[in-house]
Amino acid sequence: MAAAPAAHSAVYPIPDGDGFYGAPPGLGGAAPGDVLNSRLVPAHGFAGATVWQLLFRSTNSGGGPIAAVTTLIVPAGGGPRPLVSYQPFVNSLGLQCAPSHSLFDGSLKEAPALNMLLARGWAIAVPDHLGPTSAYGAARMGGQITLDGIRAAKRFAPAGLADSPVGLAGYSGGAMSTGFAGVLAPDYAPELPLVGLAMGGVPVNPGKIAIANGNAPHPLFGLGFAVAIGMEREYPDELPLDRALTPAGFALRDRMANSCVDDIISVGAGKTISEVFNPGMENDPALIHAFHDNALEIYPAVPRVPVYQWHGGSDQVPLNLAMATAGRYCASGTPVLFDVIGGADHGTAIFPGAINAVSYLSDRFAGLAPPSNCR
Repeated sequence: MAAAPAAHSAVYPIPDGDGFYGAPPGLGGAAPGDVLNSRLVPAHGFAGATVWQLLFRSTNSGGGPIAAVTTLIVPAGGGPRPLVSYQPFVNSLGLQCAPSHSLFDGSLKEAPALNMLLARGWAIAVPDHLGPTSAYGAARMGGQITLDGIRAAKRFAPAGLADSPVGLAGYSGGAMSTGFAGVLAPDYAPELPLVGLAMGGVPVNPGKIAIANGNAPHPLFGLGFAVAIGMEREYPDELPLDRALTPAGFALRDRMANSCVDDIISVGAGKTISEVFNPGMENDPALIHAFHDNALEIYPAVPRVPVYQWHGGSDQVPLNLAMATAGRYCASGTPVLFDVIGGADHGTAIFPGAINAVSYLSDRFAGLAPPSNCR
């Protein structure tokens, strides 16, 4: 396991052994979205499609250049077609969990549903939106990677997508990057022809969710702790967890450092804040700043394209925070259609809303007026 020097002791994932992922020399001289490398990969699970992986230049949370990857899936048939950037709920800390791997090894639960989009003739870009260190929780960077992945797909001439309209979609952790792509686009990538975004089960403020749970044991505690690990990777100078973790916290960080989502949930289930963090750590100004910078509830920008947002009525992720954030978008003039899936929790809300999301994006690609239930 590779670790940074003791003064900045974030625990990083084991490097990917595939040289395709490595940043080339002169990365800083490339523009965001420039394609640095490409390869064809077998279309396992996507019959008849052509699948490329693109290495491209993006930007991290500190404004520095990074190399990121998107998987571009183009169905058979020629002619103009829409492009959907889909951000999966990766929620992981190991590089082997990234979509460019999990799309093809059977571990990405959402992979079969992408065939709904291909059946409509749409191309799909699936970015590794957690970045080259799997910095789970760094949602603003995830939004930048998403937008630069779209740029890369449109600049990659063999795919024929230069003139394609673009939609965004994602659920849960993927919705965090999707939402940030939407709010960042007007300034970060104003040239992209975005027509709409669909996001569900959005944790619009993970830090607030964790604090609201207090010190009670929680079955999904591992996900919150994984966010702290991922954020430390992205903000090592601001968030060295060495000053905050108990011995049990150090052990849990080491145990999770290369884990995918199911393992993170399993090993963290039932743990508490006081078990892994020293008292008062939640009041650290550096931590608060970093978390606010990655919380859609607080981030001041708003999307300037129509939004479909869905949420389970019994979701463990707070519905009221998601609705309040959508209300702020409405107040800014953005048309939002907010759909509450009655009786559904975080796990069961995804598919009913996803079906609606596909229809919603189809109507945006067709140029229909966006529906809204803003009040």
